[in-house]
Amino acid sequence: MDLNSPLDTLKGVGEKTKQLFANIGVETIGDLLETYPRTYEQYGNPRTVDSLTEGETASVSGSLNAPIANRYYRGRCVSSAVCSDGKGELSLIWYNMPYLRTSLRTGEVYVFRGRIKKKGRRLLIEQPAVFHTDQYQKLTVSLQPVYSLTKGLTVNMVQKAVRQVLDHLSDRESPDYLPLCDRERYQLCSYAEAVTQIHFPEDAKALQKARRRLVFDEFFFFLLQLRNLKENRKKAVCTLNIHPAGTVKRVIASLPYELTGAQKRVWADIERELQASTAMARLIQGDVGSGKTILAVLALLTVAENGYQGALMAPTEVLAKQHFQSIQKLLEDNALPFEAVMLTGSMTVRQKRETCSRIESGEALIVIGTHALIQETVTFHSLALVITDEQHRFGVRQRELLSQKGGTPHTIVMSATPIPRTLAVILYGDLDISVLNEMPANRLPIRNCVVGPAFRKKAYQFIQAQVELGHQAYVICPMVEASMSEGFSSDLENVLDYTQKLRQEFPRNITVEYLHGRMKPAEKNEIMERFLENKIQVLVSTTVVEVGVNVPNATVMMVENAERFGLAQLHQLRGRVGRGKAQSYCIFLHAADSARIHERLDILNHTNDGFEIAAKDMQLRGPGDLFGVRQSGLMNFRLADIYSDSEILRLANEATEEILKEDPTLSLPQHVELKKKLTAVISRRSDSVNL
Repeated sequence: MDLNSPLDTLKGVGEKTKQLFANIGVETIGDLLETYPRTYEQYGNPRTVDSLTEGETASVSGSLNAPIANRYYRGRCVSSAVCSDGKGELSLIWYNMPYLRTSLRTGEVYVFRGRIKKKGRRLLIEQPAVFHTDQYQKLTVSLQPVYSLTKGLTVNMVQKAVRQVLDHLSDRESPDYLPLCDRERYQLCSYAEAVTQIHFPEDAKALQKARRRLVFDEFFFFLLQLRNLKENRKKAVCTLNIHPAGTVKRVIASLPYELTGAQKRVWADIERELQASTAMARLIQGDVGSGKTILAVLALLTVAENGYQGALMAPTEVLAKQHFQSIQKLLEDNALPFEAVMLTGSMTVRQKRETCSRIESGEALIVIGTHALIQETVTFHSLALVITDEQHRFGVRQRELLSQKGGTPHTIVMSATPIPRTLAVILYGDLDISVLNEMPANRLPIRNCVVGPAFRKKAYQFIQAQVELGHQAYVICPMVEASMSEGFSSDLENVLDYTQKLRQEFPRNITVEYLHGRMKPAEKNEIMERFLENKIQVLVSTTVVEVGVNVPNATVMMVENAERFGLAQLHQLRGRVGRGKAQSYCIFLHAADSARIHERLDILNHTNDGFEIAAKDMQLRGPGDLFGVRQSGLMNFRLADIYSDSEILRLANEATEEILKEDPTLSLPQHVELKKKLTAVISRRSDSVNL
């Protein structure tokens, strides 16, 4: 068994279970080990019914007053019972679990755990977990992992599989890939201890120690790959012959707006570097709407006029299509002779073949697409420029593969993720950084409000009023579906249930649909196309829309459980609205009553500057934020967060530089295991570890 072994290597994992794990992206032993708990629960002693409060998650020890009653409603079994502990009565409801009627006995004492709700004067728990008293007592002595699950996959199934792997890991006593001297220097535990304690922590201190090591590893291997990319670039010589393009001057003059001072400054850098004898490697960082895309288009036009090809890679088909349509319009409006084509995964075999033929012949000088551009079947005639949009969504390997389609092409990567410069220098160590720190003068600032759950009804009314004016709205939830398996109930809003709630809340003429990352690409594209066409008025989604499309008609962004997101990510979500001429609004709803959370979220009320927000976010947060607030998806790290873990990032950067200075090829005896691990990381995760 090794990290690349398929999951069915484990005992008890058959075809059905294997598919359930595949549904959450777990296909190998390595994937399983890196499926870290999303949070932990500390089981306290059972509470009495008269001490319970609505909204909290609690455990109650009591017996059933009468046998469980099963009723069927529209094919769905609803089981109900009443538990009594001598201090009061608690109603219990289960869905689609008819077998409980025969497995739970009247008069016998059980522990019931779940989120407390109130219906009239009654307190109740829906879908409570059930424990025997001795079983529950064992759970109170340690932290219990809570995993992100899917239908059919239970906490117990994940735990059993993980324990099998951990037993094997400890048995074989494999050496740690980080030398002992480095572990001692940076106060890191062993990998075996870290991965064991992250899944089954003895206590909060052990968990903190384990997380520190694994976060260090994520940064460390990311930076090792980055240094490798940088070294390869240093050796490359650019033989392209590019001159300033007269076309660009005409296009700039024809724009219905004037470029900002920041855009003019960055364009001057790009134009100069396109003519240089060394390949450009530049990051353009700027808030949504700061004008990154027009600079990319000007660069594409420059290489096209010089007879070379340029490629722009976007993370989604919908975004690629929007880029393609806007470039097509610009070419037509300016009567430019260059041909643009689009290549995406959903195209038919015939369409792909025809498009690839035009790319290979050099007929198409401007190529827009998704990751389909890096497939082996795609051959460029004379690739001189590679641009990646929303670049943190692409991996090191993906960027390299596209660059390798040409000799030594120039590279531009674009990002709307606001990262403080001190961190950006580390994270984008192979790139020159340009910042667009001005917004076009005609942009209306978004109006923001940070409110508690009591405002939710008014928020619904406000959204309905905006829709009746012809506009659209996003509603963001932190989870895809409710996680209530085996006692791990969640206080977080989820996309699937919230969609049903809004369909009941709004009139039938308001179409409410959902979007999340587990959907198939074709389904996601279809939903976004319908939203773009205003066939969907309210879109309930996870943060998958932060890399979205330009929907000028969307004027409201409402974020549930805003306290669970990093400020920089909330700012990016806010950037999905305010893209049209109408006034736009952002509503941040939080469920936590904490002065610290109020202080943090209130920053969004006072500034729309992403870089200022990112800097303050880094100041306010610290390593105490274990699993609550993090930039979901940023750089695609599993555990690491560049804001709260910024100090570990600096240490990992120091370690990377020291090790490579001593041993650039990692060939010394003490680095043998490290080189093996790096090779494994690249082969398993190269398309996911992002720049």
